[in-house]
Amino acid sequence: MGINNSFIETNQNSWNQRTQEHFESDFYDVNSFITGKSSLNQIEINLLGDIKGKKILHLQCHFGMDTISLSRLGAKVTGVDLSDESIRKAKYLAEETNSDAEFICCNIFDLPKHLNETFDIVFTSYGVIAWYPDLKEWGELINQYLKPKGNLL
Repeated sequence: MGINNSFIETNQNSWNQRTQEHFESDFYDVNSFITGKSSLNQIEINLLGDIKGKKILHLQCHFGMDTISLSRLGAKVTGVDLSDESIRKAKYLAEETNSDAEFICCNIFDLPKHLNETFDIVFTSYGVIAWYPDLKEWGELINQYLKPKGNLL
């Protein structure tokens, strides 16, 4: 089926416009994050368990706070987002926090052009599925990146 390119472009422009607003907001509290606060909720931490040494793909990572929080727990993490403004901020945060998290800017449906690996965990966060009209294609993409017996969280 595929996702309409104008839908992707509109979505990308929207996220590019809100990235700075989110980055400066009290909700995200970037300053506390830079000094060590995790952006992950306790439920996510409990569901993840010990992730030291695991490879994690974080889809729709926005500006990477969860991606970096996962790396702080010992995982090797790659974050992906379609917003170039968000990825710029994610790379800035990775540098500020001395994180080895990696970031890729692309429409996640173009990810196979940029990434050819499999992961122990594919992680995505609250509210992301509402942005895609074709969840079957989204699920197939996730399956492509999971190792056998890998998990989606």
